[in-house]
Order: sequence, then C-alpha cells, then structure tokens
Amino acid sequence: MITDEIEIKLADRIWIAVALLQRENPSREDFDREEIRRKLRETGLMKGLKPQSVAAHLQEHLVANVPPSSTKYLMLYQTRPRFLRLLRMGDNIDPGRQSSRPSKHIPKRDEVPANYLPLLDWYEEWSRQAPPVQPFNYEDDPLIRLIGSGKHIWADEHADEYVENLRREDI
Repeated sequence: MITDEIEIKLADRIWIAVALLQRENPSREDFDREEIRRKLRETGLMKGLKPQSVAAHLQEHLVANVPPSSTKYLMLYQTRPRFLRLLRMGDNIDPGRQSSRPSKHIPKRDEVPANYLPLLDWYEEWSRQAPPVQPFNYEDDPLIRLIGSGKHIWADEHADEYVENLRREDI
C-alpha cells in the first residue's frame, strides 16, 4: 500500500493494525487473527495483500514466541492459540529467534505514514507496562490434574507397609 508516498511493508501493516486494536481496546489482552484481518481491511491496509501472506505473517513470521521458519521478526506475541498482541518488554522469545543482530520489533519511523506515527510513541509507553497477571488455573495444569490419580494402588495398604513390602527380598 502506498500512503503519503510511502510503501508500507506487510509486517508494518500488520503491526499497525494490531497497535490500533491494542490502543482502541486497552482492557483487552489479545486479539484473534480474524480480528486483525478485519482491522487490516477496515483501515485499507489489506489492499494489495495476498491472504496467504498475511496468514503466514500472523502464524509465524512476526510471532516472537514461536519457532521461526525464515523471518525472525519480534513484532507480535502469541498469548494462546490463534490470539496475538504486540510484543512487550519481558516477553519470552523463542530461542530460534534470538541472534546477535537485533530483530525488527517495530516499524521504522521513516517507513510509516505520518498518520500512524503517533502509534510508535504510544507503543513505547505501552510496551513498558507490565502485562496483566493472569490467575493460575490449576485445572489446566497437567501435573496438578494427576493429584490423587493413583490412590487406588494403596487403597488396601498403608504407604509405609507398601514400601516395606517392596524392600523385602522374599517377594
């Protein structure tokens, strides 16, 4: 897309769309990929893009915490399957994306149309804020779900007796 004589790169278009969603919805933690596509269409940033290219960028090229295939950008963060937000300071990054050269995490100022420049300033402040603490859901933890799963093994025998029987050599 050409705006104000600037050719906006695909990665930057997606970053702009997600930044707009984040800024417009400050209480939301993340957005599903379809919401991001819809924002691209609403703003005209989708014009001239192939849906497959957008899908690949939303799936892996821009997502800091998934293994890279080729591009190692650090622009988005996957919070749960199909849900993304902008990358924040302190977010975990997939080891395959870490390198000695800094990876792109925001658009360059001279590659963004003037009407989107305030997003870069907004992002600098937003990215420093601590993400909301998610309460730990014990039911989702696979190890916690195992609690009590083997109690039938010792149902008719005290644990100390069970261990003593295991130690006996005549068994």
